[in-house]
Amino acid sequence: MTISKILDFLHGLSFDDLPSDVKHQAWRCLLDLCGVAAAGSGTELSRIIRDHAANHFGAGNGSAVRMLFDGRRVSPAGAALAGGMAIDSVDAHDGYPAAKGHAGAAVLPALLALAEGPDEKTCMDAAEFMTSLVIGYELAIRAGVTLHATAPDYHTSGAWVAVACAGLGARRLKLDPGRSRHALGIAEYHGPRSQMMRCIDHPTMLKDGAGWGAMAGVSAAYLAADGFTGAPAITLESGDAAGHWSDLGTRWLMLDQYFKPYPVCRWAQPATEAALDLRKAHGLKASDIDHVEVVSFHEACRLATREPVDTEAAQYSLPFPLAAALVHGELEPAQIDGAALRDPETLRLSRGMILSEEASYNAHFPAERFAHVALYLKDRRILTSEPSCGRGNAENPLSDAEIRAKFRRYTARRLSGAASDELEKAIQEISTGRGTATSLLKAVTAPALVEQADSP
Repeated sequence: MTISKILDFLHGLSFDDLPSDVKHQAWRCLLDLCGVAAAGSGTELSRIIRDHAANHFGAGNGSAVRMLFDGRRVSPAGAALAGGMAIDSVDAHDGYPAAKGHAGAAVLPALLALAEGPDEKTCMDAAEFMTSLVIGYELAIRAGVTLHATAPDYHTSGAWVAVACAGLGARRLKLDPGRSRHALGIAEYHGPRSQMMRCIDHPTMLKDGAGWGAMAGVSAAYLAADGFTGAPAITLESGDAAGHWSDLGTRWLMLDQYFKPYPVCRWAQPATEAALDLRKAHGLKASDIDHVEVVSFHEACRLATREPVDTEAAQYSLPFPLAAALVHGELEPAQIDGAALRDPETLRLSRGMILSEEASYNAHFPAERFAHVALYLKDRRILTSEPSCGRGNAENPLSDAEIRAKFRRYTARRLSGAASDELEKAIQEISTGRGTATSLLKAVTAPALVEQADSP
């Protein structure tokens, strides 16, 4: 597929062009991401980045927009930065297996930043919003798969979502093909080529680069609008990239998104689910367990932090959240933050956990993430699970009811019941493609009202 055809897709797709299953998936993605964003607004990471945007990303010429679950006005690039990092701060957002990362965590906040206008008349309409959300996913996923296929090292999602966010900006600003091409190239060049495994080995607030990618993409569109040049985007235009774009507009990759039942790295979820299944099947308590052995793939075993000092380290750990799940019988944000990080029984199981690799599981990664778990009980029994790939993939999806229930749990951490109701109603309304994005923007930018608990 040539760049001209990619640009035709970017600027020409309409809501009526979208298959019904794609529209439904877009609603699922929007609902899930808004729930995660609400929970993320209570993290220290989100507070710091929102204050940073307010202090250093001021807007001029009437272009200020509101930040997610905050309400303060900053530049569109600043709002995209803050929103992307808020979603990224609770690792429960959707992802695409072959891209080894997350499109929505940057696409949604970039789109929200672009959707708001100086008044209701200039606010993006609902059909355009939902169409743009789909375009963002389709561009981001393909850019991610292409980058992983053509680059020698493993970059964060921010490296490739920047391209999609620039595309959304080009569409919103109605850039001509030449300037749109430059926007994509600027974003690719300046997107954060950050080292994912460094943050796995040394977890901090850097996370998966979603906020920086969203910021770079939105900035790229505005730069291109002003005449700044930056084409070509190699992940779209090189010969090596062509095969990854050939089915754009005919095969909808966002249908293969996974949704997370747990707020930790996807690599840790198969083992966590296997452990929870054993706990439930045998009526166990954590006190029944002497120690745990996990067999998984290499990257999962790199999630080796056993005594996390903050939620960032807990989310990029395998031993700690699995231990917390065994202690509490569930794994929610409260179990990997605040006082829960000091729970003695969780720490006992986390410190003693054995992690080892399995060659066949390595061979399946990244298309599939497999693990199995053995629980060594104090009565000398050993309970071993079947290989698990974790729920939430396209092959074993979370139901709509499960995604809605997750949304309610996550929004309850920061929003009143009435505010959560209004947000869910706005998401439902905009997903029909009728009206404007005004109600959604109002609901997702109102400051959170509920203080987030720091213990289960």
